[in-house]
Amino acid sequence: MSEQKALQPDQKQEEHPSPPQVPPQQQDQQVKVTKQETNASEELQEMYRRLEKTRSVLHTAGDIEVGQTPHEILDETRTYKLFHYQQMVSKTAKTPILVVYALINKSYVLDLQPDKSWVRSLLSQGFDVYLLDWKAPTSADKYVSFDDYVNSDIDDCVDIVLKKNKVDKLTLHGYCMGASMSAMYTTLHQEKVRNLAVIAPVVDTEKDTTVIGNLAKNMDVGKMLDIIGNLPSEQLYACYSALKPFKQGVNKYFNLVQNIDNEQFVGNFLRIEKWLYDTPPIAGETFRQWIADIYQRNLLVKNELKLGDQIIDLTKITVPLLNIVADEDHLVSPQCSAPLNDMVSSIDRRLMRFHTGHVGLIASLYSQNNVLPKVGQWLKARSQ
Repeated sequence: MSEQKALQPDQKQEEHPSPPQVPPQQQDQQVKVTKQETNASEELQEMYRRLEKTRSVLHTAGDIEVGQTPHEILDETRTYKLFHYQQMVSKTAKTPILVVYALINKSYVLDLQPDKSWVRSLLSQGFDVYLLDWKAPTSADKYVSFDDYVNSDIDDCVDIVLKKNKVDKLTLHGYCMGASMSAMYTTLHQEKVRNLAVIAPVVDTEKDTTVIGNLAKNMDVGKMLDIIGNLPSEQLYACYSALKPFKQGVNKYFNLVQNIDNEQFVGNFLRIEKWLYDTPPIAGETFRQWIADIYQRNLLVKNELKLGDQIIDLTKITVPLLNIVADEDHLVSPQCSAPLNDMVSSIDRRLMRFHTGHVGLIASLYSQNNVLPKVGQWLKARSQ
């Protein structure tokens, strides 16, 4: 028989105790913590989505279309292609324009996209536009020099354009290194040039305070080229990355992730990114001249630079000169470009300065709205 006592009728079975009451303030805190955890989880999921989309988008960067303005290849050699752009409006300027691009990166930055195209803007203003698009040099081109580019290639293209238009002079329109080469050409072949219009020319390198300028002035270019021949594209891109390491290496990709759902932002980003990475090598001897003779010895502004057996004397230039520079240029200091106006003997000379950077000067909405209308007006007045 169980020794447990049976419950008496008047005894009540003990009920389960009620959970302790949580004060309202503590309840609100718990709800707040739960919401924060939920929000954090959603933010992590959203960040992961953005990162995955960014990764996918960057894999297609090389496929994005650039240089879409219709054109024909008027001439092609092993060193260049000569583009002639299709007229967009009736031609109102009699003097054709030959654009001389740099030997660095690719010329499509001048026709990056329809609403930011330097070439398209000139066409819309009634100019007949040609562009010298350089091909990448091979190992066989190690000894190709500025003499070859200026006195052979540029001169051949000038003759083709003059012949096609049945005129005896054109406007030579150079960008960056192409601007310096255009100035060199004009000193030697001025009889074929009506106007010289240059964008960010490298002229007085003693006044160039950019990272690129400082690197160039302290480079053992002879030893480097003895080892590698032509300057490889990877070396050139490494130099660019050193200009603004945070902006080029981290910040730009952070901005892309933040704006990955903005199609216009992504399109603009990918086109510039494609151009930055699309860097051809530079012929060894040309690079040696560019660094040793122009940056280190500053021979161009001293009128002592030699192409072959010819001296480049900037004081011989007498044609109308337009010099376009950017106040925030981190590749070519405006102080390096501006002295060209003091060196030439032209009576008609103009320096235009704009509050933008090296690429913004030619491939931005700012350029379309502020730079090109003024450039076009100057050119048109001297192209009849």
